[in-house]
Amino acid sequence: MPSVSAYSGITTHSPTCPRVLVLGGTTEASTLCRRLTSTDPVCHAVLSLAGATSQPHLPDMATRIGGFGGVEGLLHWLRHNDIAAVVDATHPFAAQMSQHAAVACARAGVPLLRLERPGWVPTPQDQWQVVPSITDAARTLAHASQWNSTPQSVFLTTGRKETRPFLAAPQHHYLFRSIEQPDPADLPPDTRVILARGPFDLNDELELMRKQKITVLVTKNSGGSATHAKLEAARIMGIPVIMIARPAPQNTPHAPNVAQAVAWLRDQCAPSTLRAV
Repeated sequence: MPSVSAYSGITTHSPTCPRVLVLGGTTEASTLCRRLTSTDPVCHAVLSLAGATSQPHLPDMATRIGGFGGVEGLLHWLRHNDIAAVVDATHPFAAQMSQHAAVACARAGVPLLRLERPGWVPTPQDQWQVVPSITDAARTLAHASQWNSTPQSVFLTTGRKETRPFLAAPQHHYLFRSIEQPDPADLPPDTRVILARGPFDLNDELELMRKQKITVLVTKNSGGSATHAKLEAARIMGIPVIMIARPAPQNTPHAPNVAQAVAWLRDQCAPSTLRAV
């Protein structure tokens, strides 16, 4: 599999084929890249991953891993590699990367699309308490009257780098699930860690949550199907959910799925390559 570094040239391709940078880390990013390298080869795509996961699932295509070095680094990379368009398909909560992409693309005059799956929507049977941030979720567990007086069994699925705020609510027992091991210093004292990668099955989620006697679920509104089963299980079991809302989106064009992202790229790349396709 070809690989590129932050400031090296990308892999050789047809000089008439526009170069597109896909900021990845999601299922949608990988699916888009597979489309662009097989069934819809509308451009030469390079997938960029932040490197947060040590063993990511990589498509068989040009891939770079690691940060750009802020806005200036990304701006340099776009110009150095003659990028025609950027698709920001990072995680819905990767707000800093999305902001950097918006600023760098605006300065470089490079079209930018945000590819973001829709968020989850509660049903009338769900018991969601929506909060604006991880910190607010931890404060709710620490101070809300229905939870601060009696220790709860909390199913925590917020990502390994965002557990420290829950040190403020040490009275609860936590079941923390992550792809990779978190720093023990960032975990509340009574925490059990489970290492697992989705997608997760509804029956398995029900069994896990019943076995662990879960009374509260804390999660981000990431959307998608891979981890949705925990919400179904919470609904079935009558378990309340502290749902962390997505950060405010950047003011850029959005696409909710890969098909619309491919159509957008087709329009962006048409002047140089796609009139004859």
